[in-house]
Amino acid sequence: MKKILLFLSVLLATPAIAENPIALAIHGGAGTITKAKLTDEKEAQYRAKLSESLNAGYLVLKNGGTSEDAVIVAIQIMEDSPLFNAGVGAVFTWEEEHELDASIMRGHDKQAGAVAGVKRTKSPIAAAQLVMNNSVHVMLSGDGADTFAGENGLEMVDNSIFDTERRKQALEKVKKKLIKNDHAMSLDADTVDYKFGTVGAVALDKQGNLAAGTSTGGMTAKRWGRIGDSPIIGAGTWADNQSCAVSATGHGEYFIRHQVAADICSRVKYTGKSIEQAGNEVIHQVLSPQAGSGGVIILDPKGNISMPFNSEGMYRASIDANGKVTVAIFGKE
Repeated sequence: MKKILLFLSVLLATPAIAENPIALAIHGGAGTITKAKLTDEKEAQYRAKLSESLNAGYLVLKNGGTSEDAVIVAIQIMEDSPLFNAGVGAVFTWEEEHELDASIMRGHDKQAGAVAGVKRTKSPIAAAQLVMNNSVHVMLSGDGADTFAGENGLEMVDNSIFDTERRKQALEKVKKKLIKNDHAMSLDADTVDYKFGTVGAVALDKQGNLAAGTSTGGMTAKRWGRIGDSPIIGAGTWADNQSCAVSATGHGEYFIRHQVAADICSRVKYTGKSIEQAGNEVIHQVLSPQAGSGGVIILDPKGNISMPFNSEGMYRASIDANGKVTVAIFGKE
C-alpha cells in the first residue's frame, strides 16, 4: 500500500509534458482575384475546397500525424480539384499538354524532394515526397521523374486526365495574343492569367516539426520545358525548425531570382524578425519594385501564421496555434 501511495504521489508531482501547438496554412494561388471577376457560385466553390483541404490536413495534425503528412494530404485535395493550377485543372503548355512541378521540405532535418516537368504522375506532391524519402537526390525531372514514381508504386495516368475546358480556352486566348503580336509579347503577368494558381501548404505538428510543400501546373503556354519556382527549394518552398516554413505562389521567375522562401526564413533566423515583418519586407519591398507578383504563406515554430501578398487576392486558409480559422480570397479580408 505504501508503495502504491508513493507511486501516486510521484506521478501527481510530475509535471505533464505540454504538447507542442499545431497549426496549418494553405494557399491556392495569387493573382488578379476580385469580387467583380468571381461569381458568388464560384467563390463558394473555392471557399468550400479550401476549407476541405484545411480541415483534412489539420485532422492529421490533431491525430498526432507529422507535418509532412499533413502537407501531403492538404495539397492532394487541391491537386484533385479542377479549381486550381495543380494536377487536375493544371494549365496547358504551348504544345497542349501538362508539365507538373512540386516540392516538399522538412524543417527538422532539412531533407527535401522535388519533381519538375512530370506528365504521367497523378500526384506530383507525392512524387516529390518519394524523391525525398526514397532516393539520394533532391530533384528529378521529366520522364525520369515519372519512371521513378511509377517504379515506386505511385499511380500513373494519361496526361489528358489533367485537361479542363477552362484551361484549354485560356491557352487559346494566350496563343492568339502572342501570334497577333508576332510572338513579341512576353509571357508576363499581363499576358498569362494568374487567377487560378499554384497550391501549397505549411504545417507544424505536435513534435514541433515544420514542413512545407508546393505543387503547380506552371504557366499557361509555357515552352521549352520552362520550370518556375515551385519545385525549387529555397525559391518556392522552404522549411527550417529554427525559423519558419514557407510556400510561395506567383510569377516564378521573380521568386527564383530572389530566393523568396529561403530569404524570408533567413531574415527570421538571423535578424530575429517576426514572420510578419520578414514576409512583408520580401513581398512588398523586394518583389513589388521588381514587378514580381504573388504571395506566400508562412508558419513559425510557435504556430504563428502570416500570409502576405502583393496581388489583388490570394486563395488562402489557415488554423493557427490558438485554433483561429481563416478562409479568405480577396485583398481586404
